[in-house]
Amino acid sequence: MKRFALIGAAGFVAERHIRAIKETGNELVCAMDTFDVMGRMDSYFPEAEFFTSEEELVNFLQQAKEKGEPVDYISICSPNYLHIKHIELALNNGCNVICEKPLVITVADLEKIKTWEAEAGKRVYTVLQLRYHPAILNLKKEIEQSDKHFFDIELNYITSRGKWYFKSWKGDEQKSGGIATNIGIHFFDMLTWILGTVQQNNVSLYEATKASGMLILEKAKVRWFLSLDASDLPQIAVNGVKRTFRSIKVNGKEIEFSNGFTDLHTESYRQILADNGFGIEEARAGIELTDQIREIRI
Repeated sequence: MKRFALIGAAGFVAERHIRAIKETGNELVCAMDTFDVMGRMDSYFPEAEFFTSEEELVNFLQQAKEKGEPVDYISICSPNYLHIKHIELALNNGCNVICEKPLVITVADLEKIKTWEAEAGKRVYTVLQLRYHPAILNLKKEIEQSDKHFFDIELNYITSRGKWYFKSWKGDEQKSGGIATNIGIHFFDMLTWILGTVQQNNVSLYEATKASGMLILEKAKVRWFLSLDASDLPQIAVNGVKRTFRSIKVNGKEIEFSNGFTDLHTESYRQILADNGFGIEEARAGIELTDQIREIRI
């Protein structure tokens, strides 16, 4: 049984990490968040310590090490701009890292954590759960086995957000990385993983609420569109009273992947704990691409 700490325990995605720790048979010994109402802990690890400051967390980590009960992993679910700080905190305290997407916002930060990882002798993993999605795995297999050598891809992802979004850190590009990073990173990772490295990157629209462009990858031309605006939802989503629409078309054929997300964080944890997780280099392509998109916006 591995001992875990978690930073950013109040965030939406944190519960998936807490559940994954539970479902893989491990123990969450402490959690930290500046938000101090954490009822969700009672459903999973009611005996875990809880802190509202990094100082308290570091003191706990040091005391645990002195008692011969070190924390093995720190899971990081804090806001994007704090990932690099919390990765450094974890490595400095002798812990491996499991960090939500995006691992970091910029390539420069990626190089920093690569150096820190080597110096600490620990591992930094990220959660790229779409790589475990059955429909995405089938798509990868089909493309690898296809007689065709180049594909036409259309990606549309519309996930409408309320006014709160733009008053939070998510709406601040310096803190979230902007729409391509905060909303699109897992799709860009998936596309480069399946279709190869970026040959050309054109951005036709880049605003706070939406962005679009065209990528030429080794195996495909990709037209992509991301939006936080409910007015961009297609009628089929509106009729179904849905506020999110995902669509990937390959040579005009729709790839259905709206379901099957439930257990992907748990599978990510299983693979990480078996030394098969995705680390810094696996995260590089997506971070490089979203970094470029911010730079070449029109």
